[in-house]
Amino acid sequence: MKQIFMLACLFGAANTIFGQITEKEEVLKAIRVDSLDGWKTGGLVSFNLSQVGLTNWAAGGQSSIAINGIVSLYANLKKGKSTWDSTLDLGYGLLRQGNGITLKDGVYLKTDDKIDIVSKYGQQASEKWYYAALVNFNTQARPGYSYPNDSTIISKFMAPAYLLGAVGMDYKPNEDFTAFISPITMKTTFVDNTTLANAGAYGVTPAEYDDMGALVKKGSKYRMEYGGYIRLSYKKTFMENVTLTSKLSMFSNYANNPQNIDVNWENLLELKVNKFITCTITTHLIYDDDIRITDSDGNVGPRTQFKEVIGVGFSHKF
Repeated sequence: MKQIFMLACLFGAANTIFGQITEKEEVLKAIRVDSLDGWKTGGLVSFNLSQVGLTNWAAGGQSSIAINGIVSLYANLKKGKSTWDSTLDLGYGLLRQGNGITLKDGVYLKTDDKIDIVSKYGQQASEKWYYAALVNFNTQARPGYSYPNDSTIISKFMAPAYLLGAVGMDYKPNEDFTAFISPITMKTTFVDNTTLANAGAYGVTPAEYDDMGALVKKGSKYRMEYGGYIRLSYKKTFMENVTLTSKLSMFSNYANNPQNIDVNWENLLELKVNKFITCTITTHLIYDDDIRITDSDGNVGPRTQFKEVIGVGFSHKF
């Protein structure tokens, strides 16, 4: 009888202890879930300056000064099974060579100009997959010229501009990597400049002229495409002071040469020296079959575009 009583007491005590542990585990799980919800915001602001001064320099050359600025911001919201991720990337750069007043001897030339906004909403479908919708808009702030010709504009604000809307699935295996896949995508190209639109720049329908060269129909200022879209994003801090951000997007037009895929690949490497000094290395590769570029031999056609910027200067990461 005493043994039965002792067993009953032990069973009751064990049940109470395990019950308390289970309750505490549930509380900790709830706290952990709640801690993941909410806003995560931050970004990088960087300004780089380089200068070369030459006086009576026997080897030749020109004095120069270059200024580059980068602003990269993000705001991510998680609430239950819903996510909303948004980024804003801005870039601008100027270069001045010489001390005169002509183009070759003193005017500031544009070396970088970017406005890029991405917003993506997702609803969790499984542990790593989300039903998602994405909107991307990008353009530039200031006019661009084909230097040394500084009289003919080849680009400006909203010429071109790209607005992309896509619906699909988003794969998020961890906080460092996302893969957005969309079979239903609409891409709109805007060319809000009559001269560029009439010339059929950036893939819009060009103007029509009669046999005498008189304008019959103005060029279209926008173009709509429908196709498939993939966007890969990766951000990783390898060491305390080294961070890599990479974004790759690809678009295929179902109706017109779907094998000619538009590619846009950007990379940003941050090498932090101390709290305020950082070296940034950015690269940008673009291939768009609708953008015609004239090479040094006068041949016109699509080309692979590549830009690389290295800067050391003031930065603030938050």
